[in-house]
Amino acid sequence: MNERILEGALKVFREKGPKFTMDDLASEMKMSKKTIYTIFTDKNELMCDMMDYAFDMIKAAEDKVCADPTLTTVEKVRGILAVLPESHYGFDYSAMRHLAEKYPMAYQKMTDRLDSGWETTMDILNKGIQDGDFRKIDFDIFKLMYEACVDKLLMGDFLDTSDIDYPTALAEVVNVMVDGIVIKGK
Repeated sequence: MNERILEGALKVFREKGPKFTMDDLASEMKMSKKTIYTIFTDKNELMCDMMDYAFDMIKAAEDKVCADPTLTTVEKVRGILAVLPESHYGFDYSAMRHLAEKYPMAYQKMTDRLDSGWETTMDILNKGIQDGDFRKIDFDIFKLMYEACVDKLLMGDFLDTSDIDYPTALAEVVNVMVDGIVIKGK
């Protein structure tokens, strides 16, 4: 039941942003608010659990990329950094800015999750360095650049003012980070 409600919450969040009401969720789930409140004490708890649930899906998608024997090390790094579960496509990432204002605990959970779980990525980057696919880099700077870009995409107004959606913008960030801006051979 918990997972089903979280899926429903992600759906109404995708449609209405963090301003969705528990009535909206109950309507989507075709259940009473009372039933939802037996599992989640309030909307803040629901939003925090929804963040964990979304990041668990992202982690599962990352694990799938890592386990794919057909991908090169470079493709794995690209895949991990740009991974979004299929359920996140069509998601209004510009609404995340409002999450910080209205639900700071859920926003903190999101930033904590963005800041953690880098071990696999760093292992693959190390393998790429050892294999000669990547030059030696400062991992802390690499992580800082990625997190700053993601934070700016989610919390700034770029997505509102451009014709680029979050998955496309994230893919471009990853391309610049992995390929740089130098044209090969120049």
